Amino acid sequence: MGNFLTWNFWFSARPGSFTGFSFKIILAFIFLLIILSIAGGVIKKRWSKSLYSPFWNNLYIFFLTNAIIGLLLTFFNYEMVPFLSARFWFLFWAVGVLVWLFFIYRILIKIPAKRKRLEKEKEFKKYIP
Repeated sequence: MGNFLTWNFWFSARPGSFTGFSFKIILAFIFLLIILSIAGGVIKKRWSKSLYSPFWNNLYIFFLTNAIIGLLLTFFNYEMVPFLSARFWFLFWAVGVLVWLFFIYRILIKIPAKRKRLEKEKEFKKYIP
């Protein structure tokens, strides 16, 4: 754990490839993202005309994009490309994932207010000829 918290571990231009266990963890995470992107695509098509459509669309794009980015980062690390295999790219990727999830969460919490507004409009339009 001591090596994990050093400056040289994260910002070395030639860090070397992953160890066997960490490589398997990264590949399992990317495989999970691929499975979730497939499931998100199916759900996105099923809910395309509903109130949840923007949420499922953003979630699908999130899973697919992060699976592709993860595959690229893992490929560069496996091939030991000098600058592109640096570990700080994984930090940037993790921060990007967290920021993106925050924005998806913001879309999700706006849905009940949107539902209320649509119900009020429906109630109002009921009385209009």
